[in-house]
Amino acid sequence: MDDQSATERGFFSGIAWLRDLALSVVFAIVLIVFLYQPVKVEGTSMMPALNDQERIFINKFTYRLGPNSVVRGDTVVFLYPLDPTKSYIKRVIGVPGDHVEITDVKVYVNKMPVDVPYVPDEYRDHLSMSDTTVPMDYYLVLGDHLSS
Repeated sequence: MDDQSATERGFFSGIAWLRDLALSVVFAIVLIVFLYQPVKVEGTSMMPALNDQERIFINKFTYRLGPNSVVRGDTVVFLYPLDPTKSYIKRVIGVPGDHVEITDVKVYVNKMPVDVPYVPDEYRDHLSMSDTTVPMDYYLVLGDHLSS
């Protein structure tokens, strides 16, 4: 009787282990498909915050929680409109309706200067952009060097 009980215990513990493994795999798949996505940074426009070839995980669920949840200063990942096979990582500078102007690395949103402490002077491009209104349902995004 003891040998049979030991065999049964081993069998049931093996099934429990497989069940736990299967649940872990399903949980990981749900996380990766619906909540988090690994992304590789390509390029240097977000340095020093993000380095070229660095791998990060993005939260895909955050912006689905409500309208207008993207705010100025957020770092976002989006598909490049001219080549949807490429993902871009940029910072939101202007939200719908904003007037944005850049004069030699100084950013103005709605005529007010925007502090960009995350961009050290040695990383800034000397970019200028005339006053532009961000259309509804669009965002103005730039790399941390304040370049496109």
